[in-house]
Amino acid sequence: MKHSKALIKFFFGLFFIFHFTAAYSQSIAVGDIYTKGVEMTPSIAAKLTRIELVKLEKYVVLDEFDMRSAMNGDSSFVDCYGKECLVRLGNKLEVDKILSGSFEVVGKKIVVTLKLIDVQSGTLKMTNSIEFADQSSELSRMVEITLREMHSMPVNIETKKRLGFEEEIITAANIGRINNSGPRFGVSAAALGEMNKFFQRKTYNGGLDIYPIVSNIGYQFEVQYIGTENFSALFEVIPNIGGMEQGQFIPSISFLNGFRVGQQGWELAFGPAFGLRKVKSGVYLYPNSEHDGEFYDEQEWFNKEYETWSANPENVDQTTGQWLPGRTFEAPSEDEFSNHLHKNGITEFNASWVMGIGRTFRKGALNVPFNIYYSGNKYGGMIGASVGFNVVRSKTKINQ
Repeated sequence: MKHSKALIKFFFGLFFIFHFTAAYSQSIAVGDIYTKGVEMTPSIAAKLTRIELVKLEKYVVLDEFDMRSAMNGDSSFVDCYGKECLVRLGNKLEVDKILSGSFEVVGKKIVVTLKLIDVQSGTLKMTNSIEFADQSSELSRMVEITLREMHSMPVNIETKKRLGFEEEIITAANIGRINNSGPRFGVSAAALGEMNKFFQRKTYNGGLDIYPIVSNIGYQFEVQYIGTENFSALFEVIPNIGGMEQGQFIPSISFLNGFRVGQQGWELAFGPAFGLRKVKSGVYLYPNSEHDGEFYDEQEWFNKEYETWSANPENVDQTTGQWLPGRTFEAPSEDEFSNHLHKNGITEFNASWVMGIGRTFRKGALNVPFNIYYSGNKYGGMIGASVGFNVVRSKTKINQ
């Protein structure tokens, strides 16, 4: 039994040695490597490949001096890159195999292609082509990786990852950047806060005395700065005028950052809006059971406070109108006053924050966007909806 095991080990070892010796005894030459876009001549590229081939320790590699001697100045092998020419070169050099290929810059990548030809049979035995990032100083590592993968030998994964070419994200699926600008129509309601009461307050009390739902007409200017098949990032500018059907002129302009997601065209947008408003310093009494909301400017509030104080018999003799001894009226503190919306107030810039969500419906070249939104600041908020249309009129190439 022991003799049988020893005999098996002997024959296994003999087979391994024979196989290794036979493989390593294969002779190989490296022909010129075609180069395009890299700062390297075909002969230098061949030399670099020859060095990396020797490192594999799989072949007896013919060096460039032996090759030059064997060719004896034969010029018929200049620009020898095709299979038939390489087979003739292999026979001339009396080698078992011959290796050739190309290093080419294509766009932003270097494509390393190597092919191994069996000279005796004239057949292509192995080939490999890998795309790397355009780092010509790392060509030796690129050739090493290409050779080792071609021979099913392990490679350094981290090195390959760092050298690998990664496709850039496509801007705007299939069709490039799209200009979706177009008109917008809608309605909005002053639904929250003092703004709601300002719309309905009587004009004699500084209000607009209108229904708190107004129409809007505007135009959306849209620029897409990032886009893929399922995601787009947009910058939107929307000038708008509201309230004209009720005799009002309420201008605004919004600057929004938007995102469209999915094939259905769902969109989320947000950003600031700027306009004009009129404000006046005073006191606003919010609506309660006694009144519908009243505004008093500083003088009016002073008068109201004095009237209340003087109507108190403990302060003023109601017959003579004289102040009673020791009683003094104190004017309202400035802390009681703040700016409030007022039709006859001072005009100033108005800033609001806008958030909206919507969807764009598509029919051929026609896009119909529908959005609901909220716009608010410390004076209250408006809730609205808008619809528009636009036709895809201009498309530009991705890289423009």
